[in-house]
Amino acid sequence: MTLLKTAVAAIALSFAAGAHAEGNLRIAQQYGVTYLLLNIAQEQKLIEKYGKQNGVDVKVEWTQLSGGAAINDALLSGAIDIAGAGVGPLVTLWDRTKGRQNVKGVAALGSFPYYLVSNNPKVKSIADFTDKDRIALPAVTVSVQSRILQMAVARQWGDKEFARLDKITQTLPHPDAAAAIIAGGTEISGHFGTPPFQEQELAQNPNAHIVLNSYEVQGGPSSSTVLYATEKYGKENPKTYRAFLQALAEAADYATKNPEGAADIYLKVNKSKVDRALLLKVFRSPETQFRIAPQNTLTLAQFMHRVGAVKNKPAAWTDYFFADPLIGQGG
Repeated sequence: MTLLKTAVAAIALSFAAGAHAEGNLRIAQQYGVTYLLLNIAQEQKLIEKYGKQNGVDVKVEWTQLSGGAAINDALLSGAIDIAGAGVGPLVTLWDRTKGRQNVKGVAALGSFPYYLVSNNPKVKSIADFTDKDRIALPAVTVSVQSRILQMAVARQWGDKEFARLDKITQTLPHPDAAAAIIAGGTEISGHFGTPPFQEQELAQNPNAHIVLNSYEVQGGPSSSTVLYATEKYGKENPKTYRAFLQALAEAADYATKNPEGAADIYLKVNKSKVDRALLLKVFRSPETQFRIAPQNTLTLAQFMHRVGAVKNKPAAWTDYFFADPLIGQGG
């Protein structure tokens, strides 16, 4: 009987080991240039390259979703291993899972200014939006765009009024929102987006103009889009995790040194028809920084605590990011 129990235990252990074997990585990203480093890693098979160097064959699965809410649901359900979304969704999940799954940031995906663009000539500032307007963003009250808008509203009308414009926001994927702004004639009169959609809107609709720049709200260049995972994944898959970070670091270096190659990769991976010259303008902008160390994220995280969006107050960016030499001195 003892031998039977021992055999059963050994079989169960082998299945458990197989279930958590290194080498499987499922990544969920969203739409836009902010996910360029993942596009480069995918096209150049950098994760697989560093996996081999670390002694593991990595199989990568790529998924595209829209909005931080959908991304967070996928991560918590175990459908993905690495989530790509804004700082807002990261801080929300860090707060909700503290002491349990312990979700934290893995790396940033660079710093880009996000524009709130409107095609309504009457809207010169956020104070000009009315109940007749609708502002499209990836996820109402959850996405980083939603949180940055709330920061701007709090600055305009006070912290108690931070949710004042939430009622006129609407969840919509960036491609659909951009199409609405460019075409006009719909209830969508504003879109808080990302590159290259915001640049397309400004280039293709003469009425489109910038109402708000995320950098102005956040106090300078900021890593608004990040990658995050559960503590369990990193602990059980250290070699795969390391390969992923090394791949991101190489992708960031490539994008910085070779913007033309990066533009070609973006167009290919996303099957995009975005004007290449417009992409290069974004990549070469002094406001764009390709780096995996998080930059200026704490202001938004602490704002979310101040207005009651999260219970736990982060004292430093390291509270909601895993420590790793490759992301160095973040912020």
